[in-house]
Amino acid sequence: MLFVLLPRKANFSQMGIYGNYCEKTFRKNFSKPFPWIDFNIELGKHLFQSSTRKAIAIDPSYISKSGKHTQGIGQFWSGCAQAVKHGLEILGIGLIDIDRKDCVSLRAVQTPSPKSLAECGLSLPKWYLTSILANKEKLLGLSRYIVADSYFAIFEFVDGLAREGFHIVSRFRSNAALMYLHEGEPTGKKGRPRKYDGKIDFDNLDMGKFRQVHIYADEGGFYTAIVYSKSLKRNVRLVVFQPKDGKHILYFSTDTDMSAKDVVEYYRTRFQIEFCYRDGKQFAGLCDCQARDFAKLDFAFNASLTAVNVAKIVIKEHYPTFSIANLKSLLYNAYIMNRFFVISGFRPNKSINAKIVKELFNIAAPAA
Repeated sequence: MLFVLLPRKANFSQMGIYGNYCEKTFRKNFSKPFPWIDFNIELGKHLFQSSTRKAIAIDPSYISKSGKHTQGIGQFWSGCAQAVKHGLEILGIGLIDIDRKDCVSLRAVQTPSPKSLAECGLSLPKWYLTSILANKEKLLGLSRYIVADSYFAIFEFVDGLAREGFHIVSRFRSNAALMYLHEGEPTGKKGRPRKYDGKIDFDNLDMGKFRQVHIYADEGGFYTAIVYSKSLKRNVRLVVFQPKDGKHILYFSTDTDMSAKDVVEYYRTRFQIEFCYRDGKQFAGLCDCQARDFAKLDFAFNASLTAVNVAKIVIKEHYPTFSIANLKSLLYNAYIMNRFFVISGFRPNKSINAKIVKELFNIAAPAA
């Protein structure tokens, strides 16, 4: 909880001031390994106790970092800035609960610099795939569905996941080459039987092939069919969303037995992992680490995201109306109060002063 408590940057200097150990101890221990994914899986089970619909969400996130000598530093895409920027990148792997609309971060893996990947002969999608499959057994124990944005809707990535028993839920580009499946009987003539009935025109859907799905009717029309993707070289469950204003959106799943409603809801819940990044950067020092080597950076990234997980559980169990900002203020107030008592040497009677202490705790932690 030290990561959530710190009022300013969550770096080694601040940890030495507010923590129970000196700065050097924190620097030294950040280089030690820790089973983050195992720990966070247990937190996920605690937070999502009664959930039945779960999926694994993946999403890269840009981490600002100055300097030239940090391991893995390079040019990475920043979605917030909509530009390539100098810094670091992590691939976040999270467990999303479709019904609760929430996410628990499981593991953050730092992306090597583009130069390092080129030297190893690896593409960026191949690196992402390798990072996910490094924890294959643990992830399959949670869900066989991987939810990712349209960047990952490429053959190399999708086929690699399919070979290991995963299905992917994602989006196609609006101009994707998708084909109707031929449903007629074989003609008996020579040659290969016909498999496809032409390319799909999304402005003029063949309603003999598609069926309308009555979900989120206030947003627009949803239509679904099993189609063939030329880029992925496989059949997919496609859901075409035609909003009342704007261009069509193409959701898909490699599990053709998946319902259209699940395809849409699984994909839309993917954005919960981005809220984990937001909370980590705003309240738990995700971008504040002073270290420059992979091991310490890895520890800092995962400790920050895990702190957000723990904060969610504390809020759920003790402060249901609080936000993480409220909890941060409360923890800081409690810390300062305790410091006053420790330094002054007084031990106040809790039963007599409970009301006063509670008021002091909540000075900067208003009810949500």
